[in-house]
Amino acid sequence: MDADKARELVLVIPEQRFREAGFFTGFRAFDPNYLAILLDPAYLSYRPRGEVETDPSFKQLIPYVVLCCRGEIFHYKRGSSGGEKRLQALRSVGIGGHINPEDGPASSEPYRAGMIRELNEEVAIPSAYSEMCIGFIFDPSTPVGEVHLGVVHQFEVESPSARPRESAIAEAGFAPLSELLTSRSQFETWSQLTLDELQRESSR
Repeated sequence: MDADKARELVLVIPEQRFREAGFFTGFRAFDPNYLAILLDPAYLSYRPRGEVETDPSFKQLIPYVVLCCRGEIFHYKRGSSGGEKRLQALRSVGIGGHINPEDGPASSEPYRAGMIRELNEEVAIPSAYSEMCIGFIFDPSTPVGEVHLGVVHQFEVESPSARPRESAIAEAGFAPLSELLTSRSQFETWSQLTLDELQRESSR
């Protein structure tokens, strides 16, 4: 990690707070009370990314936005200019990143502002959309997964016209869920878990 990234301040919660909320691994379905516990400003703080990337006693909160359009899902490959080197060359269906002090003080509920900022930085969405939170992801089986806690948001866009704004988002487009599931192993773990949940939703 370069020096600038190491100094970057990112929003975290103590692992103990995560355990008090209800520890899980894999995908957990959305619960508004659970989200409120995670985002309680009394437990949020900003810490240097270089410290918390190797310190599982803190979990970095990451909004993970999935763009959907009538059964098709926005997907892409992580390019070499991406911020998380450990995920490069993997495919993904999630847009998002760290929450930073520019999104607001930890005491002032900066999470949503950070989610929208990350979304606007990474993709352009010309059409209208609706949104909902569908769940949470935690995968401690990898070093990167052990220190990040994802909140998954589904944005239903009116047309499949979203396009990348960053070179880190390569080979992007929309494809049917069934098609993406056939190449599930090519995706980062969080995307695999999200695709599985979308499949469960579609079969209900």
